[in-house]
Amino acid sequence: MSDHTCYQDVLNDLHPQHRALRKIIPDVYQGFAEMSNGALTPRALDRKTKELIAMAIGVVAGCDGCIASHAQGAARAGASKEEAAEAIGVTFLMHGGPATIYGARAYDAFCEFADAKAGPGSPE
Repeated sequence: MSDHTCYQDVLNDLHPQHRALRKIIPDVYQGFAEMSNGALTPRALDRKTKELIAMAIGVVAGCDGCIASHAQGAARAGASKEEAAEAIGVTFLMHGGPATIYGARAYDAFCEFADAKAGPGSPE
């Protein structure tokens, strides 16, 4: 990925690929969607915390699509840039050097979605 990756573009690029595969294995996608909804439903942990956890796992997995999806979800759920940065910081502890690379990507993705949510000229 370049230094100027647009993480909305990552999601947009994956959308037609998912759509094509979903036509072939719709039951698998439906099951994954149900699991995703169940895992992200607020209970003891709120959705924001769950999205930050998922984003952090995306960092450890080195998955730009996961990072983009859950950075967007965390921003939509109201996470702050500081919360995103702290969640990413834990990945450094648990995954070392590789997390510093994907962690920086995740923070960039989060900021892109948080800034888009806030609108131009808005403070975070």
